[in-house]
Amino acid sequence: MQGAIARVCVVVAAAILNRPLLFPQENTTLPDQDEELMARMREHEERLEMEQAKLERELSQLDPKPEETTSEEGYSWYFWSAVSFIIFFTIEMCRVDLADTEMRPADDEDIFSESGSITPKTMVLDKNILSNFCDKCTYTSAHENWRVREFVEGFADDLLESLRSMCDREADMEVGDFVGIGSMFESWKVCKPLMCDLVVPFSPPDPYSFQFHLWCSPNSDMPPDMQGCGKIKVTRFGESEDGCVCGSANLGEDVLCLLHSRNEAIKVDRSPDELLCSKNTPFLAKDQVMKWFQISVTKAWGRISHKYDFEVTFRNLDAAGALKIRFRSGKVIVLNIIPVVQLEDTDAYFVSHFPSDCDSSPGPHWPLSFAVYERNLLKHFTKRLPQNSCHLHCLQVVTFLHRKQTGLTGKSALTNYHIKTALMHLLLSKRSSVWGIGSMEHRLRDVLSFLQRSLQEKRLHHVLIGNSKVPEEVHVPKLIRKAEPINLFRSLVLQTELYAATVRHFQEMLKNAPVLIQEYTPHLSNGGLHHSLVESAAEMDH
Repeated sequence: MQGAIARVCVVVAAAILNRPLLFPQENTTLPDQDEELMARMREHEERLEMEQAKLERELSQLDPKPEETTSEEGYSWYFWSAVSFIIFFTIEMCRVDLADTEMRPADDEDIFSESGSITPKTMVLDKNILSNFCDKCTYTSAHENWRVREFVEGFADDLLESLRSMCDREADMEVGDFVGIGSMFESWKVCKPLMCDLVVPFSPPDPYSFQFHLWCSPNSDMPPDMQGCGKIKVTRFGESEDGCVCGSANLGEDVLCLLHSRNEAIKVDRSPDELLCSKNTPFLAKDQVMKWFQISVTKAWGRISHKYDFEVTFRNLDAAGALKIRFRSGKVIVLNIIPVVQLEDTDAYFVSHFPSDCDSSPGPHWPLSFAVYERNLLKHFTKRLPQNSCHLHCLQVVTFLHRKQTGLTGKSALTNYHIKTALMHLLLSKRSSVWGIGSMEHRLRDVLSFLQRSLQEKRLHHVLIGNSKVPEEVHVPKLIRKAEPINLFRSLVLQTELYAATVRHFQEMLKNAPVLIQEYTPHLSNGGLHHSLVESAAEMDH
């Protein structure tokens, strides 16, 4: 009896392992395999019938008294047949579901094949032209950007000092020192106009403070489309404790406050407008902050403009601190001074707006920027990668292609931040030794392949939020590290037209890449480059 059961199990296992639908060929689809499947299924069916007949003969020879065990063996055989049928049926149903799952992305793959089936692997790249592009463009970046940063930092210090001198410390927001973020301060800026992004933290006057409600906080009621955001509540010191009202009510001269001495100045309550809050709420409003900051910057520039021999204008009235500096020679530097709120004692900041998105809603939800941690992560990699590594070169090339393609076909959902995120994911997943300058072409294709796969899946996770691969040395706050990952391509899931336009943009970018790189490179001759650097240095020094 035991031998028979073992034999049945062997038959079932053999059928499962040789089931043709269980392990389909990787490079074919189910419809292409129909004839082969039917032939293999008939072959396996004949083998199973032969095994069944052989098994029946062995069962009939096991007992010399078959008449006494026929009924028992028959029931046993029916039982194991039923088990085999259930196993086969379960495998078939699971395989159908798996086949459906595998077939679903085909709709999205059709979108990628509409423009000529260009992929990063089939994209034509001339190594010499690519090397020449990187040598000359990065030389321009390295030698010109540091002069621009030096000028911008000095100008921003002067402008903010002028702003502080006009503020009333008892009533106005307190403005801190700026922090440089973005491509210019991460040493991968390559496209003009020269642009610098500075964040400027501010805090409320005494006795007020900020309280933060993050999307990942326990019991958070943040909407799904506000992942990565938070609300900033303006509170008085003591409101969350004993609720002292000595400064908000007229208690008379004979009443003594046990929390505050008689000599301590009493602070009166301020209206929500004075505290830059949304109407009838205690939450800080982005539109109020931007209006206040723009007025303050305008007044501050008016006080120091006589010291400089250039023109400063606002590029966008809806974005506070979006300045354009134009020298007499026509040279332009774009400067984004962004008011932000620091998240407690971390290097994360609630930003009123991102430079690439000045149409943010005026509601109380503030996006949280981890730009300082991202800069630190890139520095962490730079220390561990081979000398003259190619990771920033890859970022420069892809952002250059993206910008040029945007000029040809218009904006899409793809941004430089998505490209930088893709690069950082690859830096976290690949060995340091593969990022040598000699491997640039391969790594460039890797970045583009990662972006293409992310677009196809409509999923690109934030590199820091909920990512356990980020090194401890970067010091990402534990709450952020433990949060659920955030999909930066969520909008592509919800907006099919935007998704299709973004895919077409990416495909056109791949198709035009060789021409764009070759067309741009010859313009950077050594003589022209030297003249540009000398001219830039002279203007900014003046």
